[in-house]
Amino acid sequence: MTSSTDPSKLSELSDLRKTVETFWATAEARDWAAFGETLAEDVVYTLPQTRERIRGREKFVQFNREYPGDWHLRIERIVAEPGQVVTWIHFTVGLEEMYGISFFTGDDQGRVISMTDFWPEPYEPPAGREHLVERY
Repeated sequence: MTSSTDPSKLSELSDLRKTVETFWATAEARDWAAFGETLAEDVVYTLPQTRERIRGREKFVQFNREYPGDWHLRIERIVAEPGQVVTWIHFTVGLEEMYGISFFTGDDQGRVISMTDFWPEPYEPPAGREHLVERY
C-alpha cells in the first residue's frame, strides 16, 4: 500500500509549527513586537478554566506583556498537524512550577488565529491503586 502526502499540507504543517515555536521563543525573550507578528490581527485567546477570552492581537500582546512575575517557559512537547498545533509547556514563576497545554489554530497566512489554554493543577491520586502505579 502506498500513501501520498499533499505537499501543500506539509508546508502548512511546518509553517504553523514554526510559528508556534516562534510564539513561545519570543514570549520567553519578551520580544513583544516579534511575538505579535506570530498572531493574526483577530486572534482569539480562550482560558476555559477561568472563563476568560481575549480578542485581538493588541490586547493579547498586552496581556502577556503585563503578566506578573519573573516567569519563564520551555516547550516540553509539540504536536502538529495541518492547521493545528498542540504544545505542552513547563512554566515557572519564581519557585512555582506549572504545566500548560495549549491548542493553536492557524490562519491561511500561517499565523495563530486561535489559542485555547489549559493549566492543570497537580493533585493526590485516589487511594487503592498504589499496587498499580509508580509515583514520581
